[in-house]
Amino acid sequence: MHAFAGDAPPLDVDGLLDDPETRIVVCCGAGGVGKTTTAAALGLRAAERGRRVTVLTIDPAKRLAQALGLPELDNTPRRIEGIADGEGGRLDAMMLDMKRTFDDVVLAHASPEKAAQILANPFYQALSSSFAGTQEYMAMERLGQLHAEAEAAGSPDLIVVDTPPSRSALDFLDAPARLSSFLDGRFFKYLGTPARGPMRLFSAGVGAVTGIMTKLLGAQVLRDAQTFVAALDSMFGGFRERAERTYRLLQNAGTVFFVVAVPEEDALREASYFVERLRDERMPLGGLVLNRVTMPAAAGLSAERSQVAAEVLASQGEHPSIAALLRLHADQMVEAERERRLAGRFHAAHGGVASTAVPALPTDVHDLEGLRTIGEHLAAARSTTSLRG
Repeated sequence: MHAFAGDAPPLDVDGLLDDPETRIVVCCGAGGVGKTTTAAALGLRAAERGRRVTVLTIDPAKRLAQALGLPELDNTPRRIEGIADGEGGRLDAMMLDMKRTFDDVVLAHASPEKAAQILANPFYQALSSSFAGTQEYMAMERLGQLHAEAEAAGSPDLIVVDTPPSRSALDFLDAPARLSSFLDGRFFKYLGTPARGPMRLFSAGVGAVTGIMTKLLGAQVLRDAQTFVAALDSMFGGFRERAERTYRLLQNAGTVFFVVAVPEEDALREASYFVERLRDERMPLGGLVLNRVTMPAAAGLSAERSQVAAEVLASQGEHPSIAALLRLHADQMVEAERERRLAGRFHAAHGGVASTAVPALPTDVHDLEGLRTIGEHLAAARSTTSLRG
């Protein structure tokens, strides 16, 4: 196991996954650090240890489906075959479909007539498909739906959430406040004015604003937007309430956040941001998962000695293949030391954050066996003290 600098306690992954009180695991981190693979590996390991798991990816890339051996994922959980289910576990996987989730919310919380009116509205179709922030809010909605279904049916008993890349991975934490700000903003108030009181159309101020918006948006777009606001107005409170309920769910003791990074300066800087933000929001932090860590095969042989031995062999013209391996080992030892310094800097700034390390593998993970290997590395920190420098 890789030796981090500092005094990072080992991350007890199996203890968290096995605890029946752990109901939600959220993997967050910068782009390209292996969040999707980590989420899938955690879900598989938990299922093979007896949990009934659903893995939800918010990342629109299809890496999760590929790793699980599926051609695609959609908004409905799909059972993953081939898991070792001797403990009675089960693994399902799904990918957030932003528009489908929005449609389901409308259908569930509006009358059939009003729902049909909303779904056919061009302004709604644009909003539900591509409006900034809709994905993060709908992630909150879908997570809330899954949790409510699990509470009612008793399954799944663990939801693992994979998040979008970079800092937008925590945007869903802001969804309730942003949604309220958006719905309470001047633009929506002006759009709602004609629908709420015909006499207010004669207000000089409202009339002037309506004229400006008509020029900017076009008369038909403005009418579509006004119709949409009028139809959806009664649902706004429900949006806020559900988002805030899911937000509180993420704060409770049944949720665990794993911050995922790689031993690179930018990724660990982002990891620091996530740790600080989660602490500010009083979200339960499980620990740091450090992926793609350099782990030399012969850690006891220093870079200096390896390089000297390689130069001696080269000068004698003997065993060129061994000399090449010694140089490679020297390079790996130098890289491992660089990674230790970076990890040590992170832990010095965030004392007490538990950690586990996953070595850089020779090939990409593309099947269940590869995910099992990742899961074994994730859980290995509990049985070793070598995370300490």
